Amino acid sequence: MQVLSAQRTVFIEVSTGLRPAQFRRLMLAVRIKGGRALAPSRPGRPWALDLQDRVLLVAMYYRTNLTMRQLAPLFGISPAAVVRIIDRHSPLLALARARRKPKSDEVVIVDGTLVPTRDRNVAASSTN
Repeated sequence: MQVLSAQRTVFIEVSTGLRPAQFRRLMLAVRIKGGRALAPSRPGRPWALDLQDRVLLVAMYYRTNLTMRQLAPLFGISPAAVVRIIDRHSPLLALARARRKPKSDEVVIVDGTLVPTRDRNVAASSTN
């Protein structure tokens, strides 16, 4: 069975929406932020995936909204390992603040924000 890996750049763009150069910059930022805690020589249980694949997993988790039970077989690891990877690496993938303010006609969606799907003045109340 084929498992996803960052070694094949086609997986990066399809599953995360990042171009390979953007993914490399993200990898560098994670490596710097994570430091020794993410190094393969750290004490304790070894990671099931290398750092590139762990970053791909977390980015794919946020991009696709797949569950941990769905991601596990895609990467050839257990759901428990997926949980550990997401818990440890998610803060390292947090984006920096935007350098510019959005224009008045731009829409900005922040994780967890409820965005109405219909105009309630025109139609009945609906889901977000």
